[in-house]
Amino acid sequence: MALNNLLLIFAIGIASNIDNAGVGIAYGVRKVRISLIANTIIAFMGFALALAGGLFGHLISHWLTPFTCQLISMLVLISLGIYVLIQQFFTKAPEAVYVFSQQHQTDQTFEQLTDNHLLRVLRNPEEADLDNSKSISLSESIILGIALSLNNLAGGFSAGITKLNILTMATVSGLFSFLCTGLCAILGLKFASERFGERATTISAILLILVGIHQIMN
Repeated sequence: MALNNLLLIFAIGIASNIDNAGVGIAYGVRKVRISLIANTIIAFMGFALALAGGLFGHLISHWLTPFTCQLISMLVLISLGIYVLIQQFFTKAPEAVYVFSQQHQTDQTFEQLTDNHLLRVLRNPEEADLDNSKSISLSESIILGIALSLNNLAGGFSAGITKLNILTMATVSGLFSFLCTGLCAILGLKFASERFGERATTISAILLILVGIHQIMN
């Protein structure tokens, strides 16, 4: 594998998962525990969605010219980066969401809580601790994994359509997901580094945009 392709895979992997660092730090600061099993499930979801996106991208690349593939890859990554940037201004603060859910919890059925929770986590992954147990359970880790891995789906697609190694891309995505979530949760617990957590989403968006620009210039 060419060094340039390997570096591009790592760049997409980092850009797709650095947002996990912000979530990990947020949980660490709030003393919410992410167990090894939960983190492994989250990382596997990142691997699986990156692989699925890569396979789909690789499939449709057979019917497109190389330039068209590069152009689509650029548009996907830049659009995702812009979306991530804009999303920050429409995401309700975690504390506000928590208070709101506490005030209305007694008036809702379990099914309503679960449905509301699923949508809330997709908008704000920091709210995955449904039962407020200060620990991410098996079911919560699956939902959190999906929420955190949507970037990997787009990153995998971008890699697949430009005919990068899909399995390597998926593996790198899963690895960075595991490291960013686990290590940064520990960092947040020990050092309460909220500032980096708040900036992780912005860094992720900027990296996605830069990688997208690189795709069309390559």
